[in-house]
Amino acid sequence: MKPINTFIEGEEVTGFYLLKSVNIKQTNGNSPKDYFDLILGDSTGEIVAKFWEASATDKETFFAPMLVKIKGHVHLYRDKLQFKVVQIRPANAEDGHQITDFLRSAPVAPTDLVSTISAAAATIQDADYKWIVDQCLAKVGDKLLHYPAAKTMHHAFYAGLAYHMVRMLELAEFIVTQRPFLNRDLLITGIILHDIAKTEELTAELGIVSEYSFTGKLIGHISLAVNWITESAIKRGIDLNDEKLVMLQHLILSHHNLGEWGSPIQPQLPEAIALHLIDQMDAKLQAAEDAVMGVAESGSWSAPVRALENRPMYRGKDKI
Repeated sequence: MKPINTFIEGEEVTGFYLLKSVNIKQTNGNSPKDYFDLILGDSTGEIVAKFWEASATDKETFFAPMLVKIKGHVHLYRDKLQFKVVQIRPANAEDGHQITDFLRSAPVAPTDLVSTISAAAATIQDADYKWIVDQCLAKVGDKLLHYPAAKTMHHAFYAGLAYHMVRMLELAEFIVTQRPFLNRDLLITGIILHDIAKTEELTAELGIVSEYSFTGKLIGHISLAVNWITESAIKRGIDLNDEKLVMLQHLILSHHNLGEWGSPIQPQLPEAIALHLIDQMDAKLQAAEDAVMGVAESGSWSAPVRALENRPMYRGKDKI
């Protein structure tokens, strides 16, 4: 099986891949025809694909996520590799492939990631913060074992959300040691809770986001997380005007920093600044890693990366 990250412009490829996304679109022109706009993936990456001859039967046959066998050609479109599908069929039991073999997953076992998050929660000394974290983790349940952190931007893979949280917790431990004036309990609590409501914002299966949920579209993970914190506080009998509670809510509300990025207020606490910068560092470095690791063996530059202000990333010789 040819890994997607080794695809080269102009080659013909036949093999089994994960169908991560299926959208029916129409061609331009006086007599528009339906076609499939697809995303194919494997454990090494993904590629946009087009199937121009989609029939009525095809529309009822193909959905995401599922394994498919495809035949087609790799070509360049707007500086990005794209795949033109000539033939496609669903995989079957006789093919001998499992969908889990084609999933990209966090490089750390999901159970270990969740265990690390639980261990960090157990170190929170403030009883109210610890209560709130425990309540929110219980609300999420086993979703942390497989949920991605986003649809496409960063950590968009199996257990990506837990991996993102753990990497941030590691950075935070260094920073609070270097800057002991920071409130460690507040920062650790904010890291665990800042994206936790993505488990309600996103509809995901096997680490693949199919869509944003109804509540996700209308409310979003930032507001949802603040709601969860408020619910937990009410259950514990915490005054909703309590300074500690408001400070925690502020961390969640401000962690995207700007209104156009989804935050209604900018960071105004040292811990809020730390949370935002730690979040940005991990998200952007993951996006850069994905871009560099996804560069074809014959190339040096990635396609423009949306999470990095649409800048392409250069893969040095030490990454080959």
